[in-house]
Order: sequence, then C-alpha cells, then structure tokens
Amino acid sequence: MENIVKLDRIAINVKSHRVLKKLLKENPVLEEIMRNARNETEALVGVKNWVSEILEKRPFAYSFYKGVTTGRESFEKLSWEDYAAIRLLDYVDNAGRSYEDLNLRGEKAVTNPVKMIWLAVTYGTGGAKPAFFEDMLYLFRQFSGTYSVKLPSREKIVSWMERYPSGQDPRIVKLREENRDRIINVLIEKIDNGQIKDSKYCFEEGMSGEQKFLKMLGWWKEHLFHLRFAVRSPDLLNELLGNSLDPDTMKVLYSAEKKGIPFFINPYYLSLLHVRVPYFAIGADLGIRYYVLYSQQLVDEFGSIVAWEKEDIVEPGKPNAAGWLLPTHNNVHRRYPEVAILIPDTMGRACGGLCASCQRLYDFQSGHLNFNLDKLKPGQKWNDKLRVIMDYFEKDSQLRDILITGGDALMSTDNSLKRILDAVYEMASRKIASNRKRKEKYAELLRIRLGTRLPAYLPQRINDGLIGVLSEFKKKASDIGVRQFLIQTHFEAPMEITPEAGEAVKRLISAGWTVTNQLVFTSSASRRGHTAKLRKVLNDIGILTYYTFSVKGYMENNFNFATNARAVQEQIEEKVIGQIDKKYFDRIREFPLEAEKMVDNISRLRQEAGLPFLSTDRNVLNLPGVGKSSTYRVIGITRYGRRILEFDHDSTRVHSPIIHKMGKVIIIESKSISEYLKQLEEMGENPMEYESIWGYSLGETEPRMSVYEYPDFKFNITKEITNLEI
Repeated sequence: MENIVKLDRIAINVKSHRVLKKLLKENPVLEEIMRNARNETEALVGVKNWVSEILEKRPFAYSFYKGVTTGRESFEKLSWEDYAAIRLLDYVDNAGRSYEDLNLRGEKAVTNPVKMIWLAVTYGTGGAKPAFFEDMLYLFRQFSGTYSVKLPSREKIVSWMERYPSGQDPRIVKLREENRDRIINVLIEKIDNGQIKDSKYCFEEGMSGEQKFLKMLGWWKEHLFHLRFAVRSPDLLNELLGNSLDPDTMKVLYSAEKKGIPFFINPYYLSLLHVRVPYFAIGADLGIRYYVLYSQQLVDEFGSIVAWEKEDIVEPGKPNAAGWLLPTHNNVHRRYPEVAILIPDTMGRACGGLCASCQRLYDFQSGHLNFNLDKLKPGQKWNDKLRVIMDYFEKDSQLRDILITGGDALMSTDNSLKRILDAVYEMASRKIASNRKRKEKYAELLRIRLGTRLPAYLPQRINDGLIGVLSEFKKKASDIGVRQFLIQTHFEAPMEITPEAGEAVKRLISAGWTVTNQLVFTSSASRRGHTAKLRKVLNDIGILTYYTFSVKGYMENNFNFATNARAVQEQIEEKVIGQIDKKYFDRIREFPLEAEKMVDNISRLRQEAGLPFLSTDRNVLNLPGVGKSSTYRVIGITRYGRRILEFDHDSTRVHSPIIHKMGKVIIIESKSISEYLKQLEEMGENPMEYESIWGYSLGETEPRMSVYEYPDFKFNITKEITNLEI
C-alpha cells in the first residue's frame, strides 16, 4: 500500500499531459466528472453512472456485460461501442484490485484507471505513462462513436499477403542455395584446419576442394549431418551468416552464452536467413530470424524464468494442477480428460533447434531440457517406464487421444519411435479386450498425434525409414479402430515452406497421416497478412491449420509477444476471408480418412468455395492454469498501459472438474498496445494499418472445426473419471 501511495504522487510527464489534454477536450462529460469529483470514489461513481445509463439502453450488451448472455454467438452480436462500454464498466468494477505481476518477478500490479485519470487531472500526478493515456484516448473515442472499425476488403488482405514470398519462390530458392554454399565452404575450412573433428563426417586424404564440396552436398541431405554440425556459439553463428550480424546483436548473443542459454541452430535452418537481402522480400525472414536470435529481455530474465503452465510443475505422487495423477512425474502431461501428452526418455526430449520464444525455457533454464543428444539415448529404465505409462493409459476411463511430443517426437530414432508406437498399439489392443468384459465401457484410443517442428527445422529427417514406421503403425492401428493419425507440426513463416519442407510433408501424407500446423503468433508473425499467407502456403502443400497460439511466458518473451488484441484483430479482420461455410463441414470432417488425397481435397474445396485458404485453426492462448482459451475481457490496465485480462475457460470442450474450483485466470500482458505498435513500426510496418487494434478488448473462443472432432463410439462411455484427484 505504501508503494502505491508513492506512485500516486509521481508527476506525469509532458507527453502524458498532452494526451490527457486531448482526452478531456474530446470528452467534455468525462472532464466534468473529473473536475467535479472531490475524490477518486466520486470519480468512479460518476463514470459508472454515465456509462451504465448508456449501456442499459442496449439490453443485449448489458446482459453480456453482466454475464447473463455468453458464448461466441452472443459475442458476435456486440457492437464496436458495446466493447468500449463493457470495458469501462469492468474497469470500474475491478478498481483497486491488485495482482501478482510475474512480468515484474512477482511485484503487485494495481488497476484503477479512473483514479489515475482523476489524479492526473486534479494534481498532475499518478505516474501514468503515455501508453496508458493513449489507450484511454482510443477507449473513449470508441465509446463515443468517433473511432470506428472499418474491416479491410479481401483485396486489401490479399495485398498484405503478397508482401511475403514463400520459401518455394524460385528467387528465394536461389538465395538459399547461395547461403548453403557459403555455409558448406566455412565448414570445409574448419574440418581442414582441425577446428571441427567428426569420425563420421570427415574427408579422405588427398581429396580436392571440389570433391570435398560435392561430398558435403551429399551430407547436406542427411539429417544427422545437420545435428552433428549444429551451431552452438555466437561466433560460429555469425561466421556462417557471413559475419552479417551487427555489434548490438552480437553483444546480446555473447551475454546469452555467458548466461548459459544454449545455442543449437542446424546448418539447413540457418541457410533460410537472409544475408543478401532481396529487394522483393525485405523483412520476409523476420519470422525465422527472431526464432534464432535471442532478445535482451530473454537474457535479462534467464535464471528468473518461472513456469508458465502450472501443470508443468509436478511433484511425484501428487496430482498436477489439473488434478491428474500421473504415472511418472516427467513423462506425462495432462490437462483434459480425453488427452494425454507423452514425453519419452529418448532423443525425443530434444529439439532440432531452440526457438527463442519456446514455452519450455523454464526447463532449459533448469537444465531439464538440453542438447546433449548422446546422453538422451534410451536405457533400460525407459523400457520399464514405458510399461508403467502404458498400464496407466490402459486403465484410464476417458482417454482417447495421445500426443507424443517432447522436445520433438521425430528427434527419436526410427527404432525408438517404433518401440513407443508398438507399445501404444499393444496397450490399445488390451484396452479393447478389457472393454468387452466391462459393463461400464472405457474410452478407447481414437487418435494418435506426433508433435514435431522437424518438417520446418530439419526436413531431411523425414526419410524412408521414418515413413516405413509411420505407415506400418497406421495400417495395424487402423485395424483395431484408431481413426485419426496426426502429425502436429509448427511452421512459423511462409519462408519456412521450402522445396525440402514440401517434399517432407508429401512423404508424411503418403504414409496416411494428416499434417496440421500450430503457429505461435509472435510479433513478427503478427504483421498484417503474414499469418494469412502462411495458411495459404500450408494448404498448398497439404497442411491443415490447427491452432494460432498467442505467445506464452512473461518478460522473457516480451520481444516476441504480440498482444491478445492483435490476435482477435487478425481473427476478425484477416482470417475471415478463409471462413468455411457450414455446408462443407461434413465433407471436411472426412479429410483425415483419406489423408493421402489431402492436397487434392484441400485444393478442390478452396476452389469450389472461392477461398484463398481454409481457416481451420482457432486463435487461443495456453492458459497458465488449465487448458486453452481466447475467451477473455480486459478488466484492468497498469500505469504503463499493459492490459490486464481475465480469461474464462473454453466452454466448447470437456475439462477436468477442477476448473469449477479454479475460477477465472488473470493475465497481465508484458507490453502495451503502444509498445507493440512501435515495435511493428521498427519492422517496417505502418501503424495506421493496425489502428483498430485499440478497440479489441473482448475475445470469445471459436468453435472447434469438424475435422478435429473425435469420432463417436458405438457404445456409451462411463461417466467415471479415473486417475483424478481433486
């Protein structure tokens, strides 16, 4: 409380005064309330009475504000002015509440925007920054109707999409070949002078320079080559990029190395970064570049990062945050009754590279995750664990969906992956046999998923051996009733869709697996048209989009964070041109049943429906509690203009019963709308193209597309929930 009093006495700066003056001039009623209020309480009452009187004349919106009316259908009936009125009343209702701000390592954040305006008007104090007043200025413009949203035309969205070439553009392919050749020549030199030594990848004595180059071109097609020669230091990174990194970037990378943040960037992925920037693709590689280069915020926070998802923290023998009892404390993650995540003790615990905004930075910080690949080879203990895990799955009453991930599922060797899939098959078979004897039937396995980024990071991994394992498993698992076989990958940018990536996806599809994509909506990926273009080029090679995730984490991911308002803006203003008519839902539901025809089926539907891409993904945030959702309201704002969001759970899916005890989830964003727009401007964007972003203060989770629904069982499932302790 003492700290809050001190902050209330801090004078606002000149820029804040100027924005405040504009706010009052445009809103004479607000100015009158502030000038006449003798204290903050009178200011709050004045604003509440003013806004309530107007909103009560719009019964539907008032009902939504009160929580009487909910859901996506109701959300879509709200007007632009309704958004603002609801936010203003939420600000008043939540005035004075404090929250732990993990962006600031647990400091208390207090929301009381009306008080901050009153202090600024009355005393010129309150310490509110310009970003706060800019947000207030747009809020009252929206409320009064002087600031409206004009949805961009389809032609405008397509023009934004055209800013971003795909990695299959012949001009981009030529540049990547130049990059590859430069990297190869540097590596040859380092092998020759003894800086790099490898028993497998070495040259025979007497080979000419041309022979060495051709030899390495052959190695380039092998995924193990890229893992062996992955970059693990800033200096080698810069050298392979033609020493093109600027001194400020290198300073950050040296700090990251000193802090203990691992580097692991394979030569193939490094070849996707521009060194010679083409005039037709300026900034097109930022979605890739910012996944490789670390930010100062990440360096500063590393060592103090806390786990984002509470279910990531598990004590042996105790239920996780969602109430699930787990067979081992670090191999199974679980949120929902129907789904379990399996993280094997194999090389699948590692990745093909470290993404700068990785959700598991907390585990890298502790050393739990790393790139010591030789130490990740499975031992006898893993075989014992695997049996325990499968026994757990077999005796679970609701489980029908297993996601094998890591790390990265495809980092496991073919033999390791086959052993896991065989164990899953045998478990599913035993469960079917046991079910024949049960009166109360348990759910059986309907879906198996493999989580991987290797089609983007290291497409060379998708080789004949892997395809053989996947094809064999699909054939025999289909025979016992498993219906859906999904590869869940993660392409971040159209520039990642290279000829090699396209060939890798083609192979996966040929094995009868449906390939879906989960995009992380980073600041660079959130640029106008970028995600829309990604959806199109993914569809072109036979990938269905699955999730568009807001960036998780606290201040360590500040640089890559795009505000939730931008996620809603993209959903409503850009993704909409790929919206699928309900008359096609039954048809698209059948796509996974003939996965081998995915490219043709997607193309035919797009052509028939007149769509540039299929909007099959949902925009969501992985909550730091339990589950995914984009159902939220902005209920507060800090002095720095960082919005405080109250999330509710996704009402469209089955949750652990614990959510009824948990209540709603509070998120304090790590940057303000103003900071986000300035960052976009530094990327070469025009902030005016994003101006409607200020008004998106509500979100509602989209319904799940039919293609991702579970098939129905031919029998009724027990209501009993096993392996749960609330």
